[in-house]
Formats: sequence, structure tokens, C-alpha cells
Amino acid sequence: MAMQPNSSTPPLQDVRRPGWLAALGWILALAVLCVAPLVLTADSNKFYIELLSKVMIMAIFALSLQLLIGYTGLVSLGHAAYFAVAAYATAMLAPEGGAGNGWLLLLGALAAAAALALVVGALVLRTRGVYFIMVTLAFAQMVYFVFHDTKIAGGSDGTYIYFRPEFQVFTDRPLTVNDPVQFYWMVLVALILTVVALAVLLRSRFGHALVGIRHNEQRMRAAGYATYRYQLGAFVAGGMFAGLAGYLYAIQFGFVNPEIASWHQSGNAMLMVILGGVGSLAGAVLGAFSFVLLAEWFSTLTKHWQLLMGGFIILAVALLPRGLVSVPAVLRHRSPRRKGNGAGAGKDAAGTNAETNARSREAT
Repeated sequence: MAMQPNSSTPPLQDVRRPGWLAALGWILALAVLCVAPLVLTADSNKFYIELLSKVMIMAIFALSLQLLIGYTGLVSLGHAAYFAVAAYATAMLAPEGGAGNGWLLLLGALAAAAALALVVGALVLRTRGVYFIMVTLAFAQMVYFVFHDTKIAGGSDGTYIYFRPEFQVFTDRPLTVNDPVQFYWMVLVALILTVVALAVLLRSRFGHALVGIRHNEQRMRAAGYATYRYQLGAFVAGGMFAGLAGYLYAIQFGFVNPEIASWHQSGNAMLMVILGGVGSLAGAVLGAFSFVLLAEWFSTLTKHWQLLMGGFIILAVALLPRGLVSVPAVLRHRSPRRKGNGAGAGKDAAGTNAETNARSREAT
């Protein structure tokens, strides 16, 4: 009889820090995001509202990749393909003579991203290791050249959304995204729903199975799990959440071009995950906020801002191998009270030994 996944196994992010601290961090972050549009009400602050909307869209994109890298162990370098396909689907399905139905465009964008992820995942999941990385990159570049070298959607010039879609929400007056503040609230709701959906998914039996496959795929297969189906399901889910980010991106800017399908976009998402912390939903969000806001700031300082960004990422990874999300744990570990407490030191030593043993089991 097949073994069942251990329902008591906590998600990786809960292993790294106490549950109350994680909940407090989410509450504070949500409070700041809810207060921001109330504070930035002047027309001169429109730029910051739009910037925060962009950051939250990139956070959704990073969360979609975190599902693959941090919890399924699938390092994909072609994740931008699903982001771009959803964005292009939104632009191509939007009517040219008036505002389209936002809900129908959303369904079309998610369906396009999921269909592409299903086809690509069914093929690339037959490879492992560096071959998997390279094959995902190859498929993403194929998508890039389809949009870049053909006239499907404007070629290298891209295509426009001439009228922003409208959303009917229980009222006669539809919600319009022409207002940056209303669009901000819509993106914030989408980000919250993404975090909640992924948290529920990862706490389910399906999520525990993904973590088990990440740690030891052969053992899970020997226990009777169809690991290929689990990985394919996670791959499609990650593609759909990336499609959600692409859909919101297309609506915000009203323009899409092939560059959003390039390997640079996939690399940026991977840097967000690494910078924030692999295996943590909060890490993906924190990494996206840090990466996008720092890139915006560095670009105002010099045209060679990539050098500053690269230096910051190298320094952050060197000092915080677990990502920015591990800063509270590092500060707690180095606090004088903790160093002077013998019992606390014993607990730290036991925790370090347990972590070392866990890493050894994962390596084997």
C-alpha cells in the first residue's frame, strides 16, 4: 500500500522562522500596502502608485516561480514565456473599438498560459538537472522569436491595448482600471489571493507531496507517488500564476512587446526568488519589492545601474545565503541576550545540528 504524505510536515518558510513572526510580517506588509494609496493621493504621487502596482505584479510573477524552484525543485529559466503569452493573449483578445470585459480577458489569458505550460511541462519534465534548465530556456526563446520575428502581434514593435478593460462587480457601474488607484487596489487583491492560494496549496497533501519530491524524488516514487503528475501539476499552476502577472502587466501599461518573453525577464524573476529567499512565499514577495525598487533607485543614480544591482545581489547572497527573509533570524541569533543564555545556546546548537542533519539527508 502506498505511503501517505506526512501531514505534519510544515512548509519550508515556517521551518525558517516562528509562525507568529511570519504572521506579524504579513500583517505589517499588508497594512503598509493598504495605507500607501491613502497617503499618496496627490497627482504628483501618481508615479509612486503605478510603481507599487508594478512591484506587486512582479511579486506575483516571483511567487509563481517560487512554487517551482522553492517547493518543487524545478529550476526553470523560461518562466517568462507564460508571462508573455498571457500578456499577448490579453492584447490580442481585447477589442479595438471599446473596452473589453476584463473577466473574459482574464480567463483567456490564464487559459493561454496554462495551455502553454501544460505542453512545455509535458516535454521538459522528462529531463533533469542542467538539461531541464536549458530546455526550459530553449522553449522560452522559441516563444520570444515567434512574437519577435512574425507578424502575429506586431512583430518586434509589439502591440497595444487601445481601451482598458472594464470589470463588472455587483454594480451597474463597472470598475475601470484607467484610474491608477483603482488599478492598485485590484493588483493588491490579486497579490493577496495569490499568496493565500499558494499557502493553501502548499499546506495540502499535494503541497507536502511536492516538498517530498523536492527532497527525494526516488523515495517518493518508490512510495507509490506519480511524481511526474505532481510536477506537471505544479508546473501548470506556476504557469497560470505567471499568466496572471502577465495579464495585469498588459492592462497596466497597455502595451506588450517581445522583450517580456526574453531570458532577461526569466532571469529577473529568478534573482527575485534568490534575493528574497528560496522556499519562502514571503521571500519571493520581499525579493520582488527589493529588486524592482532598487533597480528604480539605481537607475536614477547612473546609467550603469546594473553594476550597482549586481554588486548588491552578490553582497546580499554572500552575507545572507538564505535570502533577505532570514534577516530576523540572523538578528535573533546574534542578539546579546541569546548569546548569554545557556539554555538558549543549547537550543541553538540543537537546532543547528538538526538543520545540518536535514541538509545531509537532502544531499543524499
